[in-house]
Parts: sequence; structure tokens; C-alpha cells
Amino acid sequence: MAKTIEKIRVDMNEARLQEDLEKYRQQALELGATQAAIVTTGEIPVDERVTLKCQIPRCFGYGAGAQCPPNTLKPEELRELLKKYRFAILFIKEVPPEVIVRDKATIKERVAAYQEVYKIVNDLESLAFHDGHYLAFGFGAGSCRHTFCGQMESCQAMEGKKCRFSLRSRPSMEAVGIDVYKMVARAGWDIYPIGSGDKPEDIPKGTLAGLIIVQ
Repeated sequence: MAKTIEKIRVDMNEARLQEDLEKYRQQALELGATQAAIVTTGEIPVDERVTLKCQIPRCFGYGAGAQCPPNTLKPEELRELLKKYRFAILFIKEVPPEVIVRDKATIKERVAAYQEVYKIVNDLESLAFHDGHYLAFGFGAGSCRHTFCGQMESCQAMEGKKCRFSLRSRPSMEAVGIDVYKMVARAGWDIYPIGSGDKPEDIPKGTLAGLIIVQ
């Protein structure tokens, strides 16, 4: 199907915006999301304690990539930016618990699951951009450093070089201070905390989330 590129307009009416938002919600599901919803930016909980958890206990991704704390957008910066937007698309992708629990035996499946979330974010962001929502941007799940460059010795962007995946790489929701657990639970969807020592049989399901800020 040919890509449709809309002329930029400054007078997009409310009905058209709502049609686009519903289109993106449906597209998220078609791309593999388990659930998707239109949310207002006022419903996005941004909390500095989320990025604090990147440091205490220290996450293996902290400081290791250009899209992880302390190198990416700060919670207070995001909070101010969100005041300029009204609507977003939140989605989740449910995956088997054994994929999320950190185990070398399932690393390929785990990386693939996170990459699928990034693909949904990338595709929806691109769709919104070409529909005229040219300031749309999105957040993925997990560290892009380990999702795309886990087999590489370092993050090139941290060395002042071009990111190997500049069009696919995004900060995760949690990296910028979004309380993913709270946001997903508020939407009425299931999400469970999964720690490094947890066993798959103790977890009902794994949940990954993505977010696209549209307009």
C-alpha cells in the first residue's frame, strides 16, 4: 500500500484529530500490540522516583547508552514538554514471563520482544508524522543500548559518533520518568513487577509498554 503524505495544515479540526488518534490505536493492534488506548497527556504520570530506581539499585543500563539516564530527557523536561501536547497513544504487548525474566537461555526471544515494541513505536510515530502531526514522538520499552546493540562493545552515540540505529532508537518510558506501572494499571490492563531473581512460574504474564505523543 502506498504511503499517504498529508499537506501540513495549521487548522486541523478536532474531528480529524480524533479520527487520526483512533487510526493509530487500531494500527498499534494490527502491528502486534495486545491493548492500545487514546490517552490525554494529563494522564501521563511523570515522577522523578522512576529514574531514581535506575540508580538505586543501579541498573545495568544506567549511563551505558545515550537514551538511558542520566544521558536522556529529564523528568522535569518531559513534564514541561507535555504541557504543549494533548493526546497520546499508549499500548502494551503481553509476552510470556520466561521471555522477560533475565535468563541467557531466552535472550534472543527477549531482544526480539523489545524490538517489536520499538517497531510499533517507530511505525506509529512515522504514520503520525506523515499525517501532519510532525511534532509527534515516542518512547519504547527497556534500554535501546541492549535491545539493538547488546552484542556491541559500546554505544557509538556516547562516543560522539552516529547512533547505529538513529531512526529506531528511543528512550524507554521509564528512562524519562514515566511511571509505567501506574499508567498501565490505570488503563485497566494487567502488569506485574518482575525482579532479577524472579522465576517465570511465579509471574502470571509479562507486559511491555510503549507510548506515542501525537498532538
